[in-house]
Amino acid sequence: MQPKSIVIKRIFSKTFQIINVFRKFIINLIFFSVLLIFLSTIMADNNHVVVPNKSILVLNLYGDIVEQKHQVEPFDAFVGEALQQNQEKPEILLSDITKVIKAAKTDDRIEVLVLKLQNMNRSGLTKMRDIAKAIEHFKTSGKQVIAIGDQYSQDQYYLASYADEIWLDPNGWMILDGYGRYQLYYKSALEKLSISQHIFRVGTYKSAVEPYMRDDMSAAAKDANKVWLNDLWSQYKTDVAKQRHFSIENFDESVDNLVVKLSAVDGNVAEYALNNQWVDQLKTREQINQALKEKLGIKSNDDEYNHINFDDYLFSITDKFPIQNPNTDKVAVIVAKGTILNGTQKPGNIGGDSTALLLKKARNNNNVKAVVLRVDSPGGSAYASEIIRQEVELLKKSGKPVVASMGTYAASGGYWISAPADKIFAAPTTITGSIGIFGLFMTFENTLSKLGIHTDGVGTTDLAGFGLTRPLSDGMGKIIQMNINRGYKDFISLVANNRNMTIEQVDTIAQGRVWSGVKAKELGLVDELGDLNDAIIAAAEMAELESYETLLIEKELSPRDKFIKNFLGQANALFPSSSVTSIGPIDAVISKLKTELNQFNQLNDPQGVYTLCIACDVN
Repeated sequence: MQPKSIVIKRIFSKTFQIINVFRKFIINLIFFSVLLIFLSTIMADNNHVVVPNKSILVLNLYGDIVEQKHQVEPFDAFVGEALQQNQEKPEILLSDITKVIKAAKTDDRIEVLVLKLQNMNRSGLTKMRDIAKAIEHFKTSGKQVIAIGDQYSQDQYYLASYADEIWLDPNGWMILDGYGRYQLYYKSALEKLSISQHIFRVGTYKSAVEPYMRDDMSAAAKDANKVWLNDLWSQYKTDVAKQRHFSIENFDESVDNLVVKLSAVDGNVAEYALNNQWVDQLKTREQINQALKEKLGIKSNDDEYNHINFDDYLFSITDKFPIQNPNTDKVAVIVAKGTILNGTQKPGNIGGDSTALLLKKARNNNNVKAVVLRVDSPGGSAYASEIIRQEVELLKKSGKPVVASMGTYAASGGYWISAPADKIFAAPTTITGSIGIFGLFMTFENTLSKLGIHTDGVGTTDLAGFGLTRPLSDGMGKIIQMNINRGYKDFISLVANNRNMTIEQVDTIAQGRVWSGVKAKELGLVDELGDLNDAIIAAAEMAELESYETLLIEKELSPRDKFIKNFLGQANALFPSSSVTSIGPIDAVISKLKTELNQFNQLNDPQGVYTLCIACDVN
């Protein structure tokens, strides 16, 4: 007779075998179901997008506009599209938007461009100005641009202002609230939890650590933030006022003025927008449909008008298997977008090793004659920033000019990796500078003692046992601060050597202070004001290229993932675009808290030294 333990063991073993078989069955069922959908999509007669004649291109943008998307596995993305799953944080490539608008300008099938922007989320003024430039270029074709919406956020309205006409729902909403920088502060909360904070920084204006050492924004940070926020707001007002043909005084920055104007229309925001020349007409959705038909010359109330949305049009104009001419000279573009972290990171964040590897590929590619480093980053790890900087220097030593092109942000570590470039371009609304260093960590000895948990032991040196459960000694604190001081000296020396300035001159405009692109050019931190295309042209001129192609160097997908990605767009012809998941106001606060805490949690500099601009996030 077998022991009871052996019998029980066999029962559990058989049970897990059954569970495993069932698990494999479910996985295979899902796989073959998706494969069937995939194959049917490819083999279907309507497996390609047809752009009808006399069409309206509807620029219906969903999500955040970004320089580079966070990496999503192509198969997961395909399944999400096939099952019509909403994306938590959908993203749209800036380059895809400008590509679509540019193609539509010369496409005889497209007669009108409609901006339907109510699902467009965060963008940033710099990206908006790039899109606006494409819209202005589109209008030179003589084709009309119409903006329609139930409401307009500030970013959405900026783009809408470049339309020939702006239509708003009679019950719609549109109030411009300007730019601000408001954040959460945790000092009192940390004290209540008896968490010991250890903060090390250099720079009067290096406010990244203020939320952990204060309950409010310091006067120095407020003064510095007001300067660059006012620069951005002034640019916003100037651009919109020019498009709408009114004075920048038309912007209602006083609550009292706004109350008076709203009172005059009995609180109807849409009527206020019309009276204040923000919009041209108030139209219901049905009235919008009828008006768009008239734009195409359709008079019958029964006839639908031809239109195509952004995703489908993008798919129709995109080469599924692009081929680069191996014999032409190239200007390589490498995107450095997101927080700078140590090691290898997926697209959407900058990895010290992974981004350096992309730069090395450009250096070793004989066809690449010049490189543009497109930076859209508030910074991060000082160590990772230095690894990337070293690769930029190696590129220059190889004889290939390097041009840095700054996007929405190129601050702190973002400036560190831009500084060694042969030439730096920034947009007038780029947020840059923030040249400073900080270190931050917390110990929990007091928190644990309240729970009756203590740390004790012996070590062979004073340094042994250093960790989160023991108090920080004065000596260790001095060592860390010296390391931070050294990091700041390295930073300003780097800037001084590359910008032909003295260390004293750099220190005066550094100290962690943030600047707009316009002010950065005045201070000598950047060379020219311009966009990515301007930077590419400059790089080609520096390399003395008369004829060239641009080459985007990015992380390569496996052959399997390339196959799925190339055919992923086929699903868009059968399945509608994913919509944006909206969140309530309380959820938004919780999400903000989670985002800010996670931002520090993901920082992984091996020495705990960071050059990061938290204040660069505009509200």
